[in-house]
Amino acid sequence: MKIGTDGVLLGAWCAVDNYFNTILDVGSGTGVISLILAQRSDAMTIDAVEVDENAYEQTVENFENSDWGDRLYCYNATFQEFAEEISEEEEEEETYDLIITNPPFYNDNFETENEARNKARFTSSLSFEELIIGVAKILSKNGTFATIIPFKEEESFINLAKENNLFLNRVCRVQGNKTSAIKRSLLELSFQQKEIKEEHLIIEIDRHQYTEKYINLVKNFYLKM
Repeated sequence: MKIGTDGVLLGAWCAVDNYFNTILDVGSGTGVISLILAQRSDAMTIDAVEVDENAYEQTVENFENSDWGDRLYCYNATFQEFAEEISEEEEEEETYDLIITNPPFYNDNFETENEARNKARFTSSLSFEELIIGVAKILSKNGTFATIIPFKEEESFINLAKENNLFLNRVCRVQGNKTSAIKRSLLELSFQQKEIKEEHLIIEIDRHQYTEKYINLVKNFYLKM
């Protein structure tokens, strides 16, 4: 699987200034978000869960070849199964201080014949409702849930999260360039209601000419930027 801008953006933008001891990356793909968080934080446990076997194997290989392999572990399972199993432990130690995900976006109308691609990109394998319900089960009481979704889904996603006692704390709306429509929303949620911090990010000035704000956010994670 290719490394997409969304995953790098989320991994770079998500706040890690709180002391996170346990992190979970839902739908790891290549493992890029977990690897970015291992680089950015001192978290002792960074788990990932990935349903597609080939993507799971790619994540494991990338974890093992990284400088942080002793802190990284991937499970080959659906998030629903994983969250149910963890929640049944009923111990505070079995929750995560940060749950992060670049979730599937599109609905069944746009599915392709490539089953792995569908699992990675389409909500039929993990709906937003299933994602939020699972997160609410295994997020620690002072934990953070971070995700990136299409801007057009922002309001309904936030309302769905509220129904599960997860509240928006921070949002960054992302444009490709200054004349394009807002494409993505980066969100941080928790069980605490706080004053919402609103941010804005434009990626490009011109084609392959990046804004200073974008470069400063992601430059530590690219060999060339």
